Amino acid sequence: MPTKRVKKTPMHARDAKLRATDFIEVNQGYAMAQARFESERCLRCQDPICVSGCPVHIPIPEFIHEIATGNIQKAANILRSANPLPAVCGRVCPQEDQCEKVCHMAERFKPIGIGYLERFVADWERTHGHTESPKKPSRDQRVAVIGAGPAGLVCAGELARLGYSVTIYEGLHAPGGVLRYGIPEFRLPNDILDWEIDLLKNIGVDIVCNVVVGKTIQVDHLFDIGYSAVFIGTGAGLPRFLGIPGENLNGVYSANEFLTRINLMQSYKFPETDTPLYVGQRVAVIGAGNTAMDAIRSALRVGATEGLSIYRRSEKEMTARIEEYHHAIEEGVIFHWLTNPIEIIGNEAGWVTGVKCMRMRLGAVDESGRASPQAIAGSEFIIPLDNIVLSLGNAPNPLLVNNTPGLKKNKKGCLVIETDIPQTSMKHVYAGGDAVTGAATVILAAGAGKDAAAAIHKDLSKNTSHV
Repeated sequence: MPTKRVKKTPMHARDAKLRATDFIEVNQGYAMAQARFESERCLRCQDPICVSGCPVHIPIPEFIHEIATGNIQKAANILRSANPLPAVCGRVCPQEDQCEKVCHMAERFKPIGIGYLERFVADWERTHGHTESPKKPSRDQRVAVIGAGPAGLVCAGELARLGYSVTIYEGLHAPGGVLRYGIPEFRLPNDILDWEIDLLKNIGVDIVCNVVVGKTIQVDHLFDIGYSAVFIGTGAGLPRFLGIPGENLNGVYSANEFLTRINLMQSYKFPETDTPLYVGQRVAVIGAGNTAMDAIRSALRVGATEGLSIYRRSEKEMTARIEEYHHAIEEGVIFHWLTNPIEIIGNEAGWVTGVKCMRMRLGAVDESGRASPQAIAGSEFIIPLDNIVLSLGNAPNPLLVNNTPGLKKNKKGCLVIETDIPQTSMKHVYAGGDAVTGAATVILAAGAGKDAAAAIHKDLSKNTSHV
């Protein structure tokens, strides 16, 4: 095999010094020539295990083959038939740990750039004015979806294509869930997200914002007003904390609040917008996952001159995507590995001035499958700071389950579903995504939404009548 076909075709990224000052998208996508060149690396295996590695089971060899032949419209049709959010997933899905990880090319060379190609096709659709034909419901059953995040959007889109009348109830003032409030525009521009959502609206998905199910309206009432089934895709928006002294000081944020103020409320435009955000010169994020990378890279863009990531394990154990980690390094983020905060320090006015940490060493593998961090006695030191952002993971918000009698949750606050179908402890009430698993990835939530739509369709088809 020629050397030029061994390596993955790289995607151009904007200059680090320039991009670290704004929220314009970092990755620039493939041009047509790059996409066709990369698509020709695909072996079109008889055993395409890449498909089984995709939570929404995209026919990967088929859509890539159409790119290679130059039939991008057909590639788009194949792709969108399996995934209602290809422009989103092509940008934020961790393909390197899923479809690309099991690509046969990865055994000896570099895997096919499946995610890059997915993004290329979806972006081609957008620039060529693609819209799906409007659809009218062909079934008399109505389905309510709670939450307009990835699980809810995909579930609603799948059900709408099957002929159901679907309404999404979203608690925030704009749809998208974590796609809008959690992921910065330099990774996922809002106009891309809005385009994907508009396509769902075009096929009949109705979205009602500013409705908090469990408070504004109850689950039982949804059945009273005519819905035949309900899907819960409320995500995991409840932040976790360290439980150390000083977490209540001014200048300490959860990553959820920090990113929501920036992404959803656009605080970086204050006072043009209504939401302020105090960011000092030295900002640290506690954690080294994707959300942590989003937070600290955002901090640099809203005024911080130094951004730090403090993580109690080593680089090997971090959960951030390698691409996002490299982008953070290029933008100047400094990483403190094997470092664990034990106290947040403040001044008399109640503002953060630093964080006291301990050096750590790695011990045996713990229940997470990673080496467990152990404190080194007498290794305490202080890092001067103006802000701290806590990125320690999230749990489902308890409001819905606590206000819905009969809806069971586990010890972690996640909704309990049956082992064979994603139905909760309530009949005709289904759930999926982070509300069930705890904080995970966008594509896993999308896959759960797709599975739930299939289960709802099977359930409702038992007593189906058409309109």
